[in-house]
Amino acid sequence: MKHAKLWSWIIFGLGAAYFLVPLLATVQFSLSIRRDTLSLDAYTNVLQAPAFQNTFGYSLIVGVATIIVGLLIVVPAAYFVRLRAPQLRPIIEFVTLLPLIIPPIILVFGYIRMYNSSSPLPLTNSVVGTNILLTLAYVALALPYMYRAVDTGLRTIDVQTLTEAANILGANTFTILMRVIFPNIIVAVLSGAFLTLAIVIGEFTIASLLNRPAFGVYMQNVGANRAYEPAALAVISFVITWGAMGMIQLLARFAPRTAARTD
Repeated sequence: MKHAKLWSWIIFGLGAAYFLVPLLATVQFSLSIRRDTLSLDAYTNVLQAPAFQNTFGYSLIVGVATIIVGLLIVVPAAYFVRLRAPQLRPIIEFVTLLPLIIPPIILVFGYIRMYNSSSPLPLTNSVVGTNILLTLAYVALALPYMYRAVDTGLRTIDVQTLTEAANILGANTFTILMRVIFPNIIVAVLSGAFLTLAIVIGEFTIASLLNRPAFGVYMQNVGANRAYEPAALAVISFVITWGAMGMIQLLARFAPRTAARTD
């Protein structure tokens, strides 16, 4: 038993070193902009750059829009499938997995061809239309994570009983979704929202080909022209991503269960 425990710790240490050593090396390099001393100048240069603020703010707004649109699509769909059409679950799960199978570059070229100036809906002809197209593309890209988060939340509650109780009290479908179902899956919804935000913040391919000033495009441009600032951006991106993962774990562990409201 002691021998097996020792090997378990050795394997764990090797796995941790595989992930942590490159990260620590990146942090150390990002602090080495000045010779023979550690400095936060690279982070200062990045955070004070107008391009950083503009692109990060843009990606944050697009991320929030993506979360809202995704929830408006996924929550009613997952609720309907679980309550009324469980036989459609394999089909829905397959459809939601397609963004993981189809590369983003193929998706964006399909969007450009479908919504160009010669199409009935020329979204790429204007800035607003392109922003809408980018948001919808991100909704599709985050669909596997958002759907599974919401579906997992629905599995933890008795959807049938809650719906029947709300119907007896005279609630319509919209009221049931907003005042009964949604409060009971809020932790799952927030988990999907944080995952979606992490995806949007770091995405490059779709934003680049649609010529949008996103944070992922900015990180690539900085990486092509500078040495220490890209390392600082990589650390910042890592902190944002793991911050989102940490919030998911925190909500899942400490968030109180919300009682269903049928009044």
